[in-house]
Amino acid sequence: MATDELARLVAAIERHAPSDGVCRTAIPGLIIARLPEPTVPNALVVDPSLCIVAQGAKEVFLAGEVYRYDPAHALLVSVDLPISARVVEATPTRPCLAVRLSLDPSVVGELLAECPDARSPGPPARGVEVSPVEPQLLDAVGRLVSLLDSPHTLGPLAPLVLREITFRVLIGPQGARLRQIATTGAPAQQIARAIRWLRDHFADPLPGEALARQAQMSLSGFHQHFKAVTGLSPLQYQKQLRLQEARRLMLGEGLDAAGAALRVGYESPSQFSREYRRLFGESPRRDVAALKAKPQPSKQSELFRGTRGTHQSGPRAGATG
Repeated sequence: MATDELARLVAAIERHAPSDGVCRTAIPGLIIARLPEPTVPNALVVDPSLCIVAQGAKEVFLAGEVYRYDPAHALLVSVDLPISARVVEATPTRPCLAVRLSLDPSVVGELLAECPDARSPGPPARGVEVSPVEPQLLDAVGRLVSLLDSPHTLGPLAPLVLREITFRVLIGPQGARLRQIATTGAPAQQIARAIRWLRDHFADPLPGEALARQAQMSLSGFHQHFKAVTGLSPLQYQKQLRLQEARRLMLGEGLDAAGAALRVGYESPSQFSREYRRLFGESPRRDVAALKAKPQPSKQSELFRGTRGTHQSGPRAGATG
């Protein structure tokens, strides 16, 4: 573990997250958090991101797999994914200190164009991975957070450090996953496009054959590659998007279960209730009542939620889960 780089990152987070909770920063795409206790799993949708814990530990769940990361490891999410996340190590005197940084696929593509000798992206792989964090990457993230000390430097310097961080991820142990989504014609890039379409149009009927044709794949090949990247079938992916948005609508906008079900594309309220219970463990009414009575678990959701802007028809960036 890079002790000096880690200590600088801890100090920078503590300076800019002096109180408990999660906050956006003046640097686009950068979110920092100070979480004083373990949390229950919180379901949400996360966009392509680099997540680092400087102190404590967190776990992410996707399709039955558990991804744990701590100060020695970084979590990379390369495509929009519906996940659950929780803090597993934190105390009031030694809180979990974490950073989440959105990664811009267009910047990844630019960097690939500047590195023609970059390795082949290989076959599609799961869009989330934990690997040891390298000292140079930890140093760059620490320098980015430290730029908040001097607001007048953000405009000229933040984009440069963001680009450096993206490059270091690209050439590091997790780089193959980024190359997959940015390499023209690669199967994973086609799947990433389909994922973005589903996130923007999740309330519409699932056009499986049309998406497969757009990806220039057979229907069976499309399903195979989609599951390789997300751990879910397209239909399972769509259901999770719908149910998480319905939860947000009930919690944040006061809709009842029937109204939320209709808004997210369900025609059958009973089917909605069954699938909601299967994902969240409770009926819609009981789940929302519990969340309103005990809102602490939602504090961590900002650390993962999208930062590229709100889709007009997709799950909102402000979803609390």
